[in-house]
This record gives sequence, structure tokens and C-alpha cells, in this order.
Amino acid sequence: MRKKHPLTMSTILMTYLSTNGRCAIPTLRSMESTLNLILLEDHPLYREGLKSYIKSAFPHSHFLYEGADLNAAKSACEGKSVGLAIVDLHLGDGRTPSEIVSLFTSNKIPVLVISALSNFDSVKSAFSVGAKGFVAKDSAVEEIKKAIKAVIDGSEWITPILNQALSFTGRTSDDLSSQERKALILYASGLKLDAVARRMNVAPSTVKQYIERAKIKYRTAGKPIRTKTDMYRTLRDEGLIQ
Repeated sequence: MRKKHPLTMSTILMTYLSTNGRCAIPTLRSMESTLNLILLEDHPLYREGLKSYIKSAFPHSHFLYEGADLNAAKSACEGKSVGLAIVDLHLGDGRTPSEIVSLFTSNKIPVLVISALSNFDSVKSAFSVGAKGFVAKDSAVEEIKKAIKAVIDGSEWITPILNQALSFTGRTSDDLSSQERKALILYASGLKLDAVARRMNVAPSTVKQYIERAKIKYRTAGKPIRTKTDMYRTLRDEGLIQ
């Protein structure tokens, strides 16, 4: 009997190239309705291989957008029911992981991160603003399939290797609500108050309240954050932004 080897990023690409994009991988059971997807990835070859695999594993999937332009991905989501956004955390455009993920989670779109596990802080930042799952790019495709299925079914997918990345201890940000944390991260990342409000789909006054409440919690913990620079440095030290 031949020894089975897990399918990884390399085998996805080899299969894609050798079949001119036709990937003969066993599929999951057919879904009853179309699954609208966003695929945000800046490496064209990996993106095409991953897309081919997903369409094989999920025959009823439809890609509303595939590429590396966050603004184009946002436009593609407008007026559409999006079942899942699959995103890379590093698009080469200077945006932070929290900013990338927040664009989707603020619109109630589930996010699965497929990225290089080279920076645990980036992964922490993604989960802090609502990402539902993470798969490393060198994972076996069976894990990618399971992760996609879990997230679109409303569950989370966290691999054991992320225990270290997601073990938040001794951080004031742990005491913030999810909305307070999201507002603080977006604001500290350089966005203006109005821009943060648009990303979160709330009024600017609400964002201001979130930030003020967060400031009070940091001040109570003996870590005052009076300026945006203070916010950035503090959140960077806690691993929430780069």
C-alpha cells in the first residue's frame, strides 16, 4: 500500500499547474445554496491554487472577489450576502491585520485567516477583532477544508499551535469589551474617529464612548493612554497591533 502524504500548499500548486486549474480533489457533500466567498491573498499562484481547491471541495461556492485589493473586496461585498471572507494578514499595502479583518467583521462577515504563522502578534490582533479561524499556509488541505466548514457553520477553528498565540495573560486589553478593543485598535492604527465609526457601522459619538471607556480602564490599571501615540505603543506591547 502506498504511503499517504498530506496535501500542503506545494501540492495544491502542483496540482493546479498540472491540470491547468482543474483540481481533482474529493468534495464535501453539496451545499444547498450558493456560498459567496471573498478571497483576499496577494500571491497569485497560491491564490489560484487555493481557489481551485475550494471550488472542488465546495461545488456551490462562488467567489465575489479574489485578489489583494482590500477596497475592491469591500466594494464586492456591498449589497451581497457573504458567507465567508478568507484573508491573508499581510497584503503588502501597509494595512495592519486588525484593519484587514475589521473591514469584514464590522459587516458581520465571518473571517477565516489563512496566513503564514510567522508572527503570533498578528494572529492575536486578528482574533481580537473577530476572526473566527486560522490556518497556516503550510497546513494540509484537509485542515483548510475542516476550517472553512467550521467557520461557515458558525463555529471557530483554532489549531493547537495557536494556544501559545492566543494565551492572553496580564493584559489590560483583556478587560475591554470586544467593541472597545476594536475601536481602540482601529483608532490607534491611524484611522480618524469618523473612519473608525464607518468601519464599525456605528456613530462617531459611540466610537468616542468606546475609546473613553477603554482609557478609563487603562488608567485604573495604572497604564494611562492619553494620546494616540500612547495607545499605539501600549497596544503594540500587548501584541494587538504591529
